[in-house]
Amino acid sequence: MTRFHSISPLSRRCAIAFVMLCASVSSWSAETSYPTKPVRMVVPFAAGGAVDTVGRSVAERLSQQMGQPVIVDNKPGANANIGAENVARSPADGYSLLVGANGVVTNNTLYPQLSFNGLRDFTPVARIGYAPLVLVTPANAPYSSVKDLLEAARAKPGAMNYGSAGNGSSGHLAGALFESVGKFDALHVAYKGGSPALVDLIAGRLNFMLLNPLEVLPHVQSGKLKALAVTGDKRAPMLPNVPTMAEAGVPGFDASVWWVLLAPARTPSDIVNKLNAETLKALDDVGVRERLNALGAVITPSSSADAAAFLKGESAKWEKVIRDAHIKAD
Repeated sequence: MTRFHSISPLSRRCAIAFVMLCASVSSWSAETSYPTKPVRMVVPFAAGGAVDTVGRSVAERLSQQMGQPVIVDNKPGANANIGAENVARSPADGYSLLVGANGVVTNNTLYPQLSFNGLRDFTPVARIGYAPLVLVTPANAPYSSVKDLLEAARAKPGAMNYGSAGNGSSGHLAGALFESVGKFDALHVAYKGGSPALVDLIAGRLNFMLLNPLEVLPHVQSGKLKALAVTGDKRAPMLPNVPTMAEAGVPGFDASVWWVLLAPARTPSDIVNKLNAETLKALDDVGVRERLNALGAVITPSSSADAAAFLKGESAKWEKVIRDAHIKAD
């Protein structure tokens, strides 16, 4: 007579636990093996600019650290919206990343019809760094300080002008914030790019501009431009004799160009955590630091949560500036 043995409740629980453990180990192994193929890092600007240099510096080091190529993919256009949307719509698997700049948090206000949202559709990996802007005037301008410039601007409301690379650009938004904090009115002149605006500034056809250190340094050193202040909370190493805005008598003025590494929303936390650790390690590399410092950048490694808080704060600040100044993108 054949005897059938029933499985006891304890044995059944042990079997279920064993199966769950195997599944957990399998899942853990898959996640921690990331990356198993090349990673694409989208730079939403043309090759050769500051954002491209930042992206390539970090990507090169990440490739060495993670054992897989991290390939920079330049997708310029529409004030960085083309590249950003491409990553926002990519699979949330860690193989498509974005080097995000200021437009990530300003473009939804400037372009209300955007099909993606810079805060909701990305998972921040880490902050990379920022570069303060420099308030510059033509060399022959009759201003030797920010105080002189403000007094002249307030004496004749609307008579002073400033240029930027275009409506909604970092220089335009910083100029609008300067008007608000400095309590004066000036005419904004939008150019199709920073180079023609810089030419007119040097020629004296503009009164002032707010530009990144790399753009202005050669012209300040050659005597074509006069640097009155930097917008960061500390003096720029490239311009150690130029005061901060606070030192120049304009507290509460904080504007910079910055870079954050982003992944599509809902990217698994294990992958985000690994990318964060690898990015922080890359930012600590001597070669990477030297290349970023050459841009006038201050490196700001952070956790994913801190990067998210930073983006939220920047979004709120610049949304108010854009709405108060009635700024619209071209």
